Amino acid sequence: MTMTLSEKQEQWIEDYQLIEDPQERLSVIVDQAKSVASLEESMCTDERRVAGCVSAVWIHGELEGGLCQFRLAADSAMVRGLVGLLCRFYSGHDPEDVVKTEPAILEALQLSRQVSPTRMNGLASVRRVIRGIARGLLPE
Repeated sequence: MTMTLSEKQEQWIEDYQLIEDPQERLSVIVDQAKSVASLEESMCTDERRVAGCVSAVWIHGELEGGLCQFRLAADSAMVRGLVGLLCRFYSGHDPEDVVKTEPAILEALQLSRQVSPTRMNGLASVRRVIRGIARGLLPE
């Protein structure tokens, strides 16, 4: 049985909190983003670009087997890591769960202490985009 997003979030928070050093934790998050599917350059269009991010970030979402799958491109490894965390978190879940589940993991891991307020605002923009994509994928 697949975990709900709430269960997944609890598990991820627990797992990441095992890494006591906040810088090391952030480094692991950035490194794990390498596993997130990248957008091809041709898909990095204005329609997919996330407004509100200082760095260039593009997100694409689609349904595969009724579940959301998110891919991204970013011009910075740190940003790719943070956005990748959200893409990995929401991928593999139905659009309704994606729309309604807020990423408490960002605060629980105290990422706001590790990254600039500008980057945190950018992550809020990424969350809005992911929610919007998921709303568009809801069955009618």
